[in-house]
Amino acid sequence: MIDILYEDENVLAVDKPEGVAAIPDRRRQDPSLFEMLCAERAERLYIVHRIDKETSGVIVFARNAETHRLLSRQFESRSVEKVYLALVHAVIGDDRGEIDKPLRQFSSGRVGVDLQRGKDSMTEFRVLQRLHAFTLVEVRPRTGRRHQIRVHLYSIGHPIVGDPLYGDRAVQRSCPRLMLHALRLTLHLPSGQKHTFEAPVPESFSQVLQIMGGE
Repeated sequence: MIDILYEDENVLAVDKPEGVAAIPDRRRQDPSLFEMLCAERAERLYIVHRIDKETSGVIVFARNAETHRLLSRQFESRSVEKVYLALVHAVIGDDRGEIDKPLRQFSSGRVGVDLQRGKDSMTEFRVLQRLHAFTLVEVRPRTGRRHQIRVHLYSIGHPIVGDPLYGDRAVQRSCPRLMLHALRLTLHLPSGQKHTFEAPVPESFSQVLQIMGGE
């Protein structure tokens, strides 16, 4: 069962577990969250946005075409507020920062900084806790590029713990999950009301955090 965070006649917000694809992908090895929800609820949902397969947390679906258009416009206009939690390697000295680096996706599927051909990308972060050789940060992506948070933090020397694509692979494999969680999402409902959806920090995230903090 997928945990439902909020639902009304127009919107469905759920808590996506890590390791489950948000929407169908080319490989289609396992059913996506979208497919599971449509089957479980016996209704047609509409995809508004996505989060990476390895990431846990809030994701929102529309329940009708009109709501889909409304929510999609908010994401396109960057008026949606997104807040993530991330545990990164090494200690970040500054209490907060802004990463403004254009990103481009390559044929390999990886994303990287490309000053000439990349698309404008902006990420803000704030240090929540310093844990020996790690830092827990609150991250607010101001744009919505693929792998944006992961690549931006990697680009400043602080890859997210457990990231299978960015960072030292041997070190990253030692962590059971990507330490990135979509904590909160704020947008306007069709009624015009501003609403914040929040997904609790999963036990898998808390366990790794406790282990890293105890080193």
